[in-house]
Amino acid sequence: MNQTNMIKTRSVGRRHVLQMGGAGFAALALPLAARAQDPVKLTVWSWLPDLQLQIDMFTAANPGIEVELVNAGQGGPQYTAMRAALQAGAGLPDVAQVEFQMLQSFRLVDALADIGATANSYKDEFAGSIWSQISEGDAVYAMPQDSGPMAMLVRQDVFDEYGITAPTTWDEFATAARALHEANPDVFLTNATFSDGGWLNGLLWQAGWKPISRNGDSLSININDDVARAFAALWEPLIADGVIEAKPGFTTEWYTGLDTGRYATWLTAGWGPVFLTSVAQNSTGKWRAADLPQWAGVPFTSGNWGGSTLAVMKTSAHPVEAAQLAVFLCTDPAATELYTTRQFLFPTRTALLQSAAWASQPFEFYGGQAVNEVFAKAALAVPDFEWSPFQDYLYQVMSDEFGTWLNGTGTMMDAFDRVQAAVVQFATDQGFTVV
Repeated sequence: MNQTNMIKTRSVGRRHVLQMGGAGFAALALPLAARAQDPVKLTVWSWLPDLQLQIDMFTAANPGIEVELVNAGQGGPQYTAMRAALQAGAGLPDVAQVEFQMLQSFRLVDALADIGATANSYKDEFAGSIWSQISEGDAVYAMPQDSGPMAMLVRQDVFDEYGITAPTTWDEFATAARALHEANPDVFLTNATFSDGGWLNGLLWQAGWKPISRNGDSLSININDDVARAFAALWEPLIADGVIEAKPGFTTEWYTGLDTGRYATWLTAGWGPVFLTSVAQNSTGKWRAADLPQWAGVPFTSGNWGGSTLAVMKTSAHPVEAAQLAVFLCTDPAATELYTTRQFLFPTRTALLQSAAWASQPFEFYGGQAVNEVFAKAALAVPDFEWSPFQDYLYQVMSDEFGTWLNGTGTMMDAFDRVQAAVVQFATDQGFTVV
């Protein structure tokens, strides 16, 4: 497949958490710890702050392995460097941080090693929806490091002032949006960040969207399906009637809107609660967490926005040791718990998600609420999802076409139709058969 035309991935909000973020340990003993020969040397590329702390845990348990940590750029710049190294045939690390949505892109160019022989014994430590994103049958192409299950952060003071109850369904959400904006035209139930493909994808994921399915070199592309129609039927009238704003997120204006109560909710991911404490400090104590509103007639479901893995490169001279490093960094109890307190990552290990000690921690910013409980519930209710082999391109087209719609061209379904047409053409140009 020709990947030279693929664009660099855009930053998503969770990376802001890593920029602003920031125990003893039970070591995972590995048989390589007793090596007498020269140490194996591994290189890890990651933009996660303070990952050296977890790497030191690994090397303490495995003195026969040395690990060099390199920050090759955050997200897109690192992926560009990886693609350049692939093209040059040299320069890739042994292990690289790769966001979930980018795994298929690197699998497409045969960059990732199958670490199933080491990883599969840990399969039951993760939710099925997490494991399905990193594996295919017995083949495993990465280890899950963090995720972004979606829920709703609520300005409880605004809700109380206007007699609004946190909506539990999307129909209630639409009703609350109209009631709140009618009561105060300067207040909106939320700001819909349609410019962010990851946010949009996460909400559609919850609704049951299955945009792309791959079978070898064949793709089934169903972007403008019935799920998209139901989604558009919910959101388009709210935007058209001005009761919901749809401005870009992660801007000074957006931060101010959250902090002052202009926006009464943020539909966000598991990394959102910590991030919000850094950008809305004047509203400390006024926020609460609630479940994402639900679609009628289906069991409780959430979507996912963000999350990363550690993948072993196929070019590694030490694939066994590299796999053991990736597994350790994503399964060791002390290392993974440290992510939640030092780097503020949202965990993927089921044992941590179900840990009362972690889930029940009160947060002063949220009026003493144990917000982790809300997002842990969401994490265990995320359905399986298949990523596109060119998800970065899909995100870019979604952002462009929904921006065109918001600027007054056509309907929301027209935007879905344009994304469908663009992605079908792109897939065909890349050598896929679209069925």
